[in-house]
Amino acid sequence: MTTPLSIHTPTGDRRGGIIVVQEAFGVNEHIEDVCERLAHEGWLVVAPHMYHRTGDPKFGYENFIEVTPHMRALNSDDILEDVDAALAHLADAGVAVSATGIVGFCMGGTVALVVAARRDIGAAVTFYGGGVTESRFGFAPLIEEATYLRAPWLGLYGDLDQGIPVEAVEQLRIAAASSGEVTEIVRYPEADHGFNCDRRASYNESAAHSAWQLMLAWFSAHLR
Repeated sequence: MTTPLSIHTPTGDRRGGIIVVQEAFGVNEHIEDVCERLAHEGWLVVAPHMYHRTGDPKFGYENFIEVTPHMRALNSDDILEDVDAALAHLADAGVAVSATGIVGFCMGGTVALVVAARRDIGAAVTFYGGGVTESRFGFAPLIEEATYLRAPWLGLYGDLDQGIPVEAVEQLRIAAASSGEVTEIVRYPEADHGFNCDRRASYNESAAHSAWQLMLAWFSAHLR
């Protein structure tokens, strides 16, 4: 089954490629907006539709009960297959591995770290990815995956996130640093889960602006 991809072409000269991995709510307006904003920064952007095996739905942020079956249908092999499809598209477009980044939000943040540990990629950024001390989708907990990082990785977390305790984030900081790669975690004391998304009640404008700029700087520094 072919993975559908949302593709956003860069404005002006192409700097490289970035894979954007969805939240639990599908490749919705927010994810498409993230892709468009990155394209305006000069990146060729690809977002794999990871719910394509269950109809490729998109959900509102109040519909978590409806989201759950689609998340539960995902497994590690299917997720990596979808990311590999995005990587193949960028490679076919002439983007070098060293110029390829990945960023993910929520469940996509989990995926972004795992990909940086299991695939060759130029750099990775995680926005509030869960599964830090517990397994998700059949992957190892991120504190284990992070010890195998192959690429520079940036983690962005909110201290008010009830699903990702600060203590776990600090464990992840230590685990990532042990990989020998360049890694950094930035915590926002007043931010909750989903702080980057201006369509969610948890949106935090200050944290979102800061995190976005840090992400852009991370890719600029590490993608060649």
